[in-house]
Amino acid sequence: MTMSQSGGRRKPPTIHDVAREAGVSRGTVSRVLNGGHYVSPTAQEAVNAAIRRTGYVVNRHARSLITGRSDSIGFLLTEPQERFFEDPNFNVLLRGCTQALAAHDIPLLLMLAGTDDERRRITRYITAGHVDGVLLVSSHSGDPVAEQLREAGVPLVMCGKPIGVGSKVSYVAADDRDGARDMVRHLVSLGRRRIGVVTGPLDTPGGVERLAGYREVLSESGIDFDERLVVSGDYSRASGEAGAERLLAQCPDVDAVFVASDLMAQGVLTSLERAGRRVPEDVSVGGFDDSSAALAARPQLTTIRQPYDRISAEMVRVLLAQIGGEDPSAVILPTELVKRQST
Repeated sequence: MTMSQSGGRRKPPTIHDVAREAGVSRGTVSRVLNGGHYVSPTAQEAVNAAIRRTGYVVNRHARSLITGRSDSIGFLLTEPQERFFEDPNFNVLLRGCTQALAAHDIPLLLMLAGTDDERRRITRYITAGHVDGVLLVSSHSGDPVAEQLREAGVPLVMCGKPIGVGSKVSYVAADDRDGARDMVRHLVSLGRRRIGVVTGPLDTPGGVERLAGYREVLSESGIDFDERLVVSGDYSRASGEAGAERLLAQCPDVDAVFVASDLMAQGVLTSLERAGRRVPEDVSVGGFDDSSAALAARPQLTTIRQPYDRISAEMVRVLLAQIGGEDPSAVILPTELVKRQST
């Protein structure tokens, strides 16, 4: 590398340095950097080796002027900011998506939009072309962001089955309904018959599907549905605690609780302990997610494992395919019952 005239600092390697090192033309290097089209395997390997030797780093701004792409992806969470820090699932998804995109040398931009004003600003930013696509997490029905991005032609993949959005939207989801069925069948197998449920928000796919699975198993088990055994939460620990208090007030004979998230289940355990109910002797408790909250709970939670690593990887795969011109697609992944001390 050459030395600059001022201060003796080394100039960063350029595309010309890579071409000279690889023994190919500058155009060949450019084609390798932009996807490797019309480049022989031998030339591509020579260029990649030269990049490693020279330490060349792509000038993303310059490349974006040529390709019309930003070479970045947005991770958009349409929840209040405090939820991102409280709920461990969001961090797991963010880490998984970041790692999956790192394999393609694509940075991920975290976007939090918990208010109407924030959603409007973020939507303007995205539709102005500052990211090539969006991984959308936790979208409620009535939230206009997904539909606005779809109508603007922004490549989009949602985490969870969409509610109230056109069918031409890609998504990756765990099988929420089947996971709920597995948990409630487990509780029934323990001899429990007064099974309460603390749902997730019923304007989200997880909230709707997990409640549906609960009701289906009650029906197949010959257990009458009692609406007093159903209370709603918002996936926060505080809502789980308040939900359990309502259940105990409405149905003191409750002998099991299916909770639609591990974090809410921690709150349920707190309320049961305060009420003098032993877990699992008096009341069995089952969660959902198999997050770090399940292991931190006392007793540790029986729960439904969501395959977050696969969800993250599939969201990235589907989004990159869509950016590359493929049609939208949907992926539903199986869940797994994990038995621990709370049942």
